[in-house]
Amino acid sequence: MTSLPPTPDDWSPARASHIGRGFERRARPDRRKRIWWAFLYGSVRPRRRHVGRRTDDGRFQATDWHGPHLWAVSVGVLILSVVDAFLTVTLMSGGAVEVNPIMAAVMGHDIGVFAILKIAMTGVCVMLMVFLARYRFMRVVRVEVLLYGVLLTYLFLVGHEMGMLRVLTERSF
Repeated sequence: MTSLPPTPDDWSPARASHIGRGFERRARPDRRKRIWWAFLYGSVRPRRRHVGRRTDDGRFQATDWHGPHLWAVSVGVLILSVVDAFLTVTLMSGGAVEVNPIMAAVMGHDIGVFAILKIAMTGVCVMLMVFLARYRFMRVVRVEVLLYGVLLTYLFLVGHEMGMLRVLTERSF
């Protein structure tokens, strides 16, 4: 037995078909470079429904399929975000003050930019929370539970704004 280091010739036999192609046997381009196609196709036909068996590949393992309860919670959060934006604009026109300093600065310039920014920020955050739903935030609570917390927070916020709108309309009459 020799103790020489292995060479590339030790691992793959030299074949006539390998000469001139650099040992590449795949005929199609690498599918991992088509990110948007994989995202759209995986939305319709998911393959990874659970975290993979190989746990030594890294800490983050994505799945393609998420339960329908996450879809319902996500849609609920987005709808309540739109309702919150509408009620905020209505209350601001009646004399209320925006408490969030970032949104107050944006609202001072343009209402349309405020609505688009609010919905876009909420949408991106919800998408990330669904994508990471199986993981734990700060190793304590699952992100899925946090998404339910966001839904409840929006429900309380919209309820509070409805109460404020009722008080505002009673004062005007």
